[in-house]
Amino acid sequence: MKQIFINMTVAAALMVAGSAMATDMPAVGKAKCGACHAIDKKVVGPAWNDVAKKYKGDANAASKIAANITKGGEFGWKMGKMLPKGMGATDAEIKSLSEFIAGLK
Repeated sequence: MKQIFINMTVAAALMVAGSAMATDMPAVGKAKCGACHAIDKKVVGPAWNDVAKKYKGDANAASKIAANITKGGEFGWKMGKMLPKGMGATDAEIKSLSEFIAGLK
């Protein structure tokens, strides 16, 4: 009985730790980008974690991501072409989301 309690406690702790480590997409990202992107998995476009990895160590990552979102295109992902400014994101939204994406680990 004691072993069952320990196992259940460990399982609960792991679930809490896992959910605390997960990053949520900002609300504007869900509204403007969520139909085609997720943080941790490919949807229509690449996972934002994969985009962050592509630009890891690049001091200009956020501005490069913003430029790509603004002009639209394929960006070497071979998953189809994103429309310029995605689903009508403003320049301020693009800047904010680009900084968020570049900051993902």
